[in-house]
Amino acid sequence: MAARVDRSALAGDPRFFRRVGPHSLAAVVDAASVEGGAAEAPPRRLMLYQIAPLATATAEDVTFCLNNRKYLPALAATKAGAVIVHADMRANVPETAVAIIAPDPLVAWARVAELFHPRPPSSPGIHPTAVIAASARIDPTAEIGPLAVIGENVTIGPRGRIGPLVVIGDGVEIGRDVRIGPHASVTHALLGDRVYIYPGVRIGQDGFGFAITPEGFHTIPQLGRVVIENDVEIGANTTVDRGALEDTVIGAGTRIDNLVQIAHNVRIGRACVIVAQVGISGSAVLEDQVVLAGQAGVAGHLRIGKGSRIGAQSGVMADVPPRSEMVGAPAQPVKAFFKEVATLRRWVRDGGSPQARTSRGSKPKSDVD
Repeated sequence: MAARVDRSALAGDPRFFRRVGPHSLAAVVDAASVEGGAAEAPPRRLMLYQIAPLATATAEDVTFCLNNRKYLPALAATKAGAVIVHADMRANVPETAVAIIAPDPLVAWARVAELFHPRPPSSPGIHPTAVIAASARIDPTAEIGPLAVIGENVTIGPRGRIGPLVVIGDGVEIGRDVRIGPHASVTHALLGDRVYIYPGVRIGQDGFGFAITPEGFHTIPQLGRVVIENDVEIGANTTVDRGALEDTVIGAGTRIDNLVQIAHNVRIGRACVIVAQVGISGSAVLEDQVVLAGQAGVAGHLRIGKGSRIGAQSGVMADVPPRSEMVGAPAQPVKAFFKEVATLRRWVRDGGSPQARTSRGSKPKSDVD
């Protein structure tokens, strides 16, 4: 027999997520406000019990709608008690719901979700099965999970949370409010504040460096470190190699998805986004705010300029100027790529013969504008 679906548990199942509430409409509006952009809603006595998707929310729920017209039918049909929307969508909110107006509904929604589902409190202390070196300096507010191994001269800052079976190598320094998930390992590294290392991450192992001799390969000592600045998140099973002579650096605020490979001496700027299965070869430099989409590859010793966006499965084999948008393998500017695609489509459509090509002087047809 199929398990009965509890509608109240579809978002934030209490078996897995701590839930608090109800909250007044005023409290929800306050939570949805951000610096420089206060949310607003008409005054009303309303209690909201949980967050819910737009399609399944009830009169006791708060939901949100992105500022995109394709969501208008779902917005018109929602039964939610309150909906976070952009001002442009105010007129489309049903009369049965309170419109909470926010400059950026997605950011407001994230803050409201944190109101109803705050991060679980830490449990300061060291689990009796953890192995802690005598020289390790662990803040008394930190939490060390079962079977964790903490090496010599490690420093763990206030409110750190070290999960089960984590290995922290000798000399590692960890800042404030850092979370390290189960089975992760961190060696030869300096971590800033509010860093989140997801389960299974490997940080600080040898880079892929060797010399070729007549007798075979000779491994080159990897003598650098990994420096992770504040507010970085590194997804599950990602690997970050330490530098060979210089450091491997991940800039503040960068978000790295699962299953990413970052080689030795790579330098990643601030607020970059690196999506799953990306591979970045040694000594590559990503300037600030670069986006690498899924499965993109970056050759070694290249520089990708500030604000550039690299499409999924692209192969970057040369430097990329700032603010570029590149796709393909080898990667090239988006417009050039799709111009070549259109040319190839015409060639195939016309049978692929030289005689079928556009006659000289005539205007070629195009499949893309």
